Amino acid sequence: MISEETVRKILQFTEDRDWDQFHSPENLAKSVAIEAGELLECFQWSGEYDPEHTAEELADVMNYCIQLADKLGLDMDQILLDKLEKNAKKYPVEKAKGSNRKYTELDREEER
Repeated sequence: MISEETVRKILQFTEDRDWDQFHSPENLAKSVAIEAGELLECFQWSGEYDPEHTAEELADVMNYCIQLADKLGLDMDQILLDKLEKNAKKYPVEKAKGSNRKYTELDREEER
């Protein structure tokens, strides 16, 4: 899990540079998507990838997600646990285990 100290350092980095003025929720959400695209580029032509570069791109995505959660006043642990609980209801183990089907398709799989 990401420690409180790491989160504090990320937020302090932005504060020290007075970049918060540029970090509206909209801009941070755009940055998440842009960095996610750069992460995807690491795998664009094959499953082989440069571990260091991939880790850097993943860190960029996580960095912006942390900043966005902070900007929106969201508790990262809580929103992750809430989403996990919703997904557990949509994808119960007895229906979803070993299946890559979307939750709306799981009942159809049982009928087969």
